[in-house]
Amino acid sequence: MNIESISKLKENFKLRNIEVEYFETLEEVKSNILNIIPIECTVGIGHSITLQKINITNYLLERGNIVYDKELAKDRDECKTLKKKALITDWYITGSNAISIDGRIVNVDHSGNRVAAITFGPDKVIIVVGKNKIVDTLDEAIKRVKNISCPLNAKRAGFNPPCVALNRCVDCVSRERVCNSLSIIEGQSDSNRIKLCIVNEECGF
Repeated sequence: MNIESISKLKENFKLRNIEVEYFETLEEVKSNILNIIPIECTVGIGHSITLQKINITNYLLERGNIVYDKELAKDRDECKTLKKKALITDWYITGSNAISIDGRIVNVDHSGNRVAAITFGPDKVIIVVGKNKIVDTLDEAIKRVKNISCPLNAKRAGFNPPCVALNRCVDCVSRERVCNSLSIIEGQSDSNRIKLCIVNEECGF
C-alpha cells in the first residue's frame, strides 16, 4: 500500500471510532499485541491463518494469560465451550476476510463465533489484516469475501461446497457451505474497543 492509501484508510476508520495502526511485518504486530495486553487479562482467539503464523496463542499462554482458542480443543464439545468462553474475554484477537479503504470490516463465518465476538462481548478487539485483504469499497470487500475467502477457507477446512470447484460464489444452499454469517462492521460506539493492525505482508485468505 502507498502512503496516501494508508492515510486515507486511517482517517476513514477514525471517523467510525476504529483505531488503525500500520506495521511492516507480522513480527512487529506480535510484539505490539504482547505489549498492550496485560498478563492478567483473559484472551479469546478467533481462528485465523494469520494468527497461527505468529503463534500468538502459545506466546500468550507461555507468559501466563488465560487463552480460549478453539484450536486447543480435544473434541467438538470442548471446541464449542472454548468458542463461548472467548465471547466474554477481556481481549479478543482475530483476522479479517476483507477491509475497505472507505472504512468497513467484512467477515464471513461458518458457526458465527468470530463475527459475534467482533460485534459484541470482549472488551477489546484486535484485528490483524494483511495488505492482500484491503480493497477500496464495501462492495469490493463483500465480493472478495464471497469469491476468494470462502472457497479457500472451505477447502482448507475440508468442506466441498460448489465454490471450491468453481472458485466463485453461486449463492448455494449446500450443507457444505461455510459462509453462514456475513458481518459488516461500519463503526463503533466505543472509540477504544476495536484496533485494526494493518500489515505490509500478504496474510491468510
